[in-house]
Amino acid sequence: MITRFAPSPTGPLHLGHAYSAMLAHDMAQAAGGTFLLRIEDIDQTRARPEWEAQITDDLTWLGLSWPRPVLRQSDRLVVYRDALAHLWDRGLLYPCTCNRRDILAAASAPQEGAAMGPDGVIYPGTCRHKPRSGPLPADTALRLDMKIATQGIDLKYYLDNGATRSIAPHSLITDIGDVVLARRDMGTSYHLSVVIDDAAQGITDVVRGADLAEATPIHVLLQHLLDLPTPAYHHHRLIRDDAGKRLAKRDDARAIATYRAEGATPADIRRMVGLPVHSDK
Repeated sequence: MITRFAPSPTGPLHLGHAYSAMLAHDMAQAAGGTFLLRIEDIDQTRARPEWEAQITDDLTWLGLSWPRPVLRQSDRLVVYRDALAHLWDRGLLYPCTCNRRDILAAASAPQEGAAMGPDGVIYPGTCRHKPRSGPLPADTALRLDMKIATQGIDLKYYLDNGATRSIAPHSLITDIGDVVLARRDMGTSYHLSVVIDDAAQGITDVVRGADLAEATPIHVLLQHLLDLPTPAYHHHRLIRDDAGKRLAKRDDARAIATYRAEGATPADIRRMVGLPVHSDK
């Protein structure tokens, strides 16, 4: 078993991050496997080296360990570009110049209605007619043509409870739509990068929050299109505040660094998130 924790260095780790990381670490250790840390820093406008240093420090304090060196997504842009070129050459991508306001306006037209998917408002296909020939475009957003990409597919993936879930092509088209695989200012996207890196690192079990369950069919489809293995998916419960709201990086009161400064121990953090406390903690 190989699990991973893949934070973005754009803010402090909170209790929800700690739960996900410790759960993945516990699972790997129990199976005699390996836990990996990956830094997902493709958003260079928000990533900060001080946050990456804090992530490493917090995880070490929690008692987690992992092999070095750590994979950093900002070092792998050429790999993502090669995957995009492969999809482009197959006619599966098209350039998109719409901004969020354009998408919302088009999707909210009376005959459409603004349906929501894993990435927000489902793209209405405004740029789908644009040319797809020639070299892979640079400095522009690239979307996956979901209707073409799902032709003739029969996809399944495995969940942590042993269940097998089938992916209906029609649901990918209507409930998810033409997702962005390369953002203009990044050259890639979360969906593309996470799939390529999970395969490159040999991840057998993806441990992540239930809020990402809706994105899993996208990832399984991309694995199929790029001829990559599909890991088992474990979508764990979310850690929420007293009002039932999911924690975010802006919730400094729940930051691991805050608890540390107040004198909490790693065992205290485990109790807070409902994980068993090991005798050596």
